[in-house]
Amino acid sequence: MAHEAQARCGGRAAAPANIHLTLFFVGDVERERSAALEEAAGEARGASFELAIDRVGYWRHNRIVWAGTSACPAALVELESSLRAVLARLGLRGEERPYAPHITLVRDAARKPAPAVFAPLAWPVSEFVLVESVPRAGGVSYEPRARWRL
Repeated sequence: MAHEAQARCGGRAAAPANIHLTLFFVGDVERERSAALEEAAGEARGASFELAIDRVGYWRHNRIVWAGTSACPAALVELESSLRAVLARLGLRGEERPYAPHITLVRDAARKPAPAVFAPLAWPVSEFVLVESVPRAGGVSYEPRARWRL
C-alpha cells in the first residue's frame, strides 16, 4: 500500500518493516529511564481486536499520506487510554489532541492522494510493542524492545 501511495503522490514510502500504528509517541528517553518505561508499558491493559484499514488520508501541514480506519474499535481506544495513563505516572505526556490512529505510508508527499475506494484490510491485533527508532543511512529502522500480549 505504501509503494502504491508513493507512485500516486511522490515522496518517500515507509519501508515495509517500519509499517506500524503508534499508540503513544514517547520521544527521546534517556537510557537509564528505559527499564522504567518498559515496566510501566507492561502495566497497560487491553483486549485483542481487529482493525479495519479502510481509508487513506493526507495531512498537508507535514505532507504525510496515511492509512486509517473510519471506525476506531473500542478496544484500541481503551488500550491507548490505559497506556497513556501508566506512562503519565512517569511524567510522559502524549499529544493534547484526540488520539487519531493512523499508519504513515508516505512522507514528504508531493501531492494529496486522489480519493480511492478499496476493500477494508483486516489487521488482527493481539499484542503491542515498545519500539525504538534507530537512525540508519537513508532513514530509520524501528527496533522492537519489548512485546506484550493483549
